[in-house]
Amino acid sequence: MTKIYINGLGSVSPQKTADYRNRAYPVSATFLAEPLSYENNQLKCIDPGYKEFIPAELIRRMGRIIKMGVAASKLCLKDAGTGSGETSERNISPDAIITGTGLGCLEDTEKFLASMIRNNEEFLTPTSFIQSTHNTVAGQIALLLKCHGYNFTYVHRGISFESALIDAMTQIQMGEFSNALTGGTDELTANSFAITSRLGYWKQKPIHSIDLLRDSQRGSIAGEGASFFFLENQQTEHTYAELTEVSTFLQPASHKEVSDRLHIFLASLGLGIKDIDLVILGLNGDPRTDLIYHDFAETDFPLTSLGYFKHLCGEYHTASAFATWLASMVLKTQMIPEVIRINQPPTRLDRVLIYNHYRGTNHAFILLSRP
Repeated sequence: MTKIYINGLGSVSPQKTADYRNRAYPVSATFLAEPLSYENNQLKCIDPGYKEFIPAELIRRMGRIIKMGVAASKLCLKDAGTGSGETSERNISPDAIITGTGLGCLEDTEKFLASMIRNNEEFLTPTSFIQSTHNTVAGQIALLLKCHGYNFTYVHRGISFESALIDAMTQIQMGEFSNALTGGTDELTANSFAITSRLGYWKQKPIHSIDLLRDSQRGSIAGEGASFFFLENQQTEHTYAELTEVSTFLQPASHKEVSDRLHIFLASLGLGIKDIDLVILGLNGDPRTDLIYHDFAETDFPLTSLGYFKHLCGEYHTASAFATWLASMVLKTQMIPEVIRINQPPTRLDRVLIYNHYRGTNHAFILLSRP
């Protein structure tokens, strides 16, 4: 079967992940050496200088999630050494653009709905409506790159990013494409935060995000982000990791079902528990849903190195895209930042398993291997 390689990364997040000016940043041994901690119950992305990625006349018309997605995608392509940057090494463009998003362009949706109410559904400007659709990010990336190929956006709640990965892997393995620009994007707005706060999603009292797992309040901390990956059917000097396999499932009845699915997932690849060197868990600080992760780790990986990531990016539908960025960096640098460790690091780093679920409903495994 055709192997799939991650040959470029780009991420806009609440951490300093968009330092594109330093070409050595992706392979720096000091990544996340100085993680940012926020005393809040929501984490907002650090906006890079968008004029570096988007023509000035277009910036004012773009919603924040569109700017985040375009910046992350261009960071990714530049990192992969493709024809999109000034110092490109390979004159290629994406054969496909495939994205995942849980809630899409919330800011523009809110603007359009507010305008409808204010104007009694009359004299509405079309910009916010056009940019409120979930596939706007992928569409804008395609327009800016002049990429006229396959363009698809998955809106599958907590497994939206995983669905995009599965599509990209399937298309490449079938020989339809040789590469695909794949990513996950979601944004946080004041209105969406207020609504989900009333539903009990978030912690009521602000905490230091770095201390997420030490807080006993119900709820998590809200987050947002955009992370993109350049997937190819061949290895290059920029390769971070091999994207080995992705699996999703819905509402398991018990921990035993999660465990059974794990063993079936690994067995299909000819692997066992002992072959996994690091497990990155989607722990989000909510004791009601973190119990699933604790049972999983204690039962199936009692002797394996463990890590977590949502204290760095917050909880959102496509947070697993940030985890994939993190796992790719771990495999490339062969080191695990202190800030994500739960226990002792392994003696080798050949395979990293990401296990994430969104509010106990959408579950996914992502396995990355050292190329």
